[in-house]
Amino acid sequence: MTEETLKNITLPKHIGIIMDGNGRWAKSRGLERTEGHKAGANTFRTICDYAADLGIEYITFYAFSTENWKRPHKEVSTIMKIFRDYLDEANEREAENEKRGLRFHLTGEKKGLPADIVSKLTTLEKNSADKDVMTVNLAINYGGRDEILHSVKDIAQKVKSGELNPDKITEDDIEKGLFTAGQPDPDMIIRPSGEYRLSNFMIWQAAYSEFIFMDIMWPDFTPDDLDKAIIEFNKRNRRFGGV
Repeated sequence: MTEETLKNITLPKHIGIIMDGNGRWAKSRGLERTEGHKAGANTFRTICDYAADLGIEYITFYAFSTENWKRPHKEVSTIMKIFRDYLDEANEREAENEKRGLRFHLTGEKKGLPADIVSKLTTLEKNSADKDVMTVNLAINYGGRDEILHSVKDIAQKVKSGELNPDKITEDDIEKGLFTAGQPDPDMIIRPSGEYRLSNFMIWQAAYSEFIFMDIMWPDFTPDDLDKAIIEFNKRNRRFGGV
């Protein structure tokens, strides 16, 4: 995106991306689904860096849902290896992350993930905790309903202990228990691959998000496609229930 274009548009503060279409991308090329996930990981790196360069403050990548554990063992194993490789790479390029000001945050449940991946995620979160240019939310082992359930259980414990009056529960109390607590809701959610659904992604936070559905598989998604989505976002009239 040119500097002139950037001067004339409003950047969304928070972008959510459902990285969809890896398997179909591979199948269309006569490749195994695992090759699509590898290609998708490369796209993730590119888009993450480009978003930071644009000036996006928060970006959430839907990388692996709680339902994805149902996929074939070989495919899940490949995805876990991709996570390991990326996390190792991200921890090794700490200087570059420092330069871009990237803060990494797991948006999902650590429970259920392999112990070594949890360790790598914890190290990445700790090493980048003081960065403040762009927060990169990694939605791994994530489900929107599970996230709300997580928050409700936290509230129930506070009610049980007498810390919180049930009649005083507010939306803010629910928000505080979400994995994105303290962050703005996504202004825009992008889903490539031609599908038109959220698939259990940020269902609380997406109440007033603008949805951008694109008929392109995630491995083929480019910075130009992100530019197009942002330009489309600027055409939307966001009324938030008003007139």
